[in-house]
Amino acid sequence: MDDRQFRNAMGKFATGVTVVLTEVAGDVHGMTANAFMSVSLNPKLVVISIAEKAQMLEKIKQSKSFSVNILSSYQQELSMIFAGQTKKQQEIVFDRLEGIPVLPGTVAQITCEVSAEHVEGDHTLFIGRIININLMESDPLIYFSGKYRSLAEE
Repeated sequence: MDDRQFRNAMGKFATGVTVVLTEVAGDVHGMTANAFMSVSLNPKLVVISIAEKAQMLEKIKQSKSFSVNILSSYQQELSMIFAGQTKKQQEIVFDRLEGIPVLPGTVAQITCEVSAEHVEGDHTLFIGRIININLMESDPLIYFSGKYRSLAEE
């Protein structure tokens, strides 16, 4: 199988859209990611997958903490900004949860400390021990087959 066929197959799995944030030396860094999942209830753990070529990789290794921000259906522009898909300069406002930067207005803000990291293929998997969670009632932004979607019928 070729790379395109693999990517197309993975795109058939509908996912939520997240922005992962971390902070190093007072600067907030972020990236859009859909490679995120829960791992364990006891202890409460999640995993994010970061490409070896991503600038974010070294930032998380330095900070040893990150937040996962599950985007609301109206936050597609934020996803595009953190994915580098738009050249539009926009000032991003961050809140804090347990001292870790988070995005306001998201479905969920999850702050984590890195408890382990594993290199697999061309990615590093960061296991995050959850420090705190903040939830908001809103519909999530969905990504399926290369397009942003929402739960609501259009």
